[in-house]
Amino acid sequence: MELVKNIFFNTDKLVENSTVKISYTGLLFQNGSEEVYLHYGFGLNWENLGEVKMEKTELGFQAEITLISSETFNFCFRNDKNEWDNNNSQNYIFPIEKVELALIPQKDHSLTSPRRLRKSYIWSKKIRLAVYKVITYLPKLISGNYKRKIID
Repeated sequence: MELVKNIFFNTDKLVENSTVKISYTGLLFQNGSEEVYLHYGFGLNWENLGEVKMEKTELGFQAEITLISSETFNFCFRNDKNEWDNNNSQNYIFPIEKVELALIPQKDHSLTSPRRLRKSYIWSKKIRLAVYKVITYLPKLISGNYKRKIID
């Protein structure tokens, strides 16, 4: 996904607590820089600052970053000559989406902790058994074909 010209992510959304690969083909790559660093932080105040050396490939520079739980992911680029690409002093700022709770497993339902059956399920089984007995034995009783066991 291309979010800004010359910056690509390997995902459609930036989601908290996930790893994202960033590819950069911007000004520093086009000018032939040998080393490019991704300088990044989170939130409006650039908390949890970090910097990682990006790997040079034929398609640009690439790096992987683990996103934390924050509102935004902020970053800019610099090379080994201390030249910066910071989006014309605006920096690159993208929102981080929260993980939907519906997608997170809430309980471990493994075989080591068996679950109890619901009472409604047990009652439905009892009713089915009673209906089966009525359907099977009532016609025999009415027609007289039902044989009783004689105990000697």
